[in-house]
Amino acid sequence: MRIRKATENDYDAVWEIFKQVISTGDTYVFDPETPKSDLAKHWFASYMHTFVVEDNGKILGTYIIKPNQIDLGSHIANCSYMVHANAQGKGVGGAMCRHSLEFAKEQGFKAIQFNIVVSTNEVAVKLWQKYGFQIIGTLPKGFKHLELGYVDAFIMYKEL
Repeated sequence: MRIRKATENDYDAVWEIFKQVISTGDTYVFDPETPKSDLAKHWFASYMHTFVVEDNGKILGTYIIKPNQIDLGSHIANCSYMVHANAQGKGVGGAMCRHSLEFAKEQGFKAIQFNIVVSTNEVAVKLWQKYGFQIIGTLPKGFKHLELGYVDAFIMYKEL
C-alpha cells in the first residue's frame, strides 16, 4: 500500500469512492445526489492537496488536506478522508491519517482541525482519537443524518 498525490488519471476511481461514501448520508455534508462534475471543486480544487492510497493498481482510499481558513487562519490544516467500502477495516484510514500528519508538518501547518465529525460515526471518532485528536467542541444537532435525523457533530483538533 502506498500513498501518493492524486492525478487526473485517478479522477474516476476517486469519484467512485466519493459517490459511495456520500450516498449513505451519514458521514459527510455533501448531498448524496452531488453530481460528478462537482468533484473538481470538492476534492481537486487548486488550493488543496489530494492524495490516494493505492495497492496493486487499485485505489483504496483518498484524502484531501487544505488550509482550514484563508489568510490569518491558514496555519491550521483541514482534512477529509474516504475509504472504499471494500477496503474498510484494512488500515487505510489510519495510513492516511499518519500520512496527513507528516504532510501537514512538512507544509508548515501548526495543527489539523476537523470541522464536522458526525458523532454517530464512532469508527472515525475513535480512529482520530487514537492519533491524538481531541474533541474541542460539539455542534448540537449540527448534522442532518439521513436515517437518524439531526445528530451532534464534533470539532476535533490536534496540535502538530
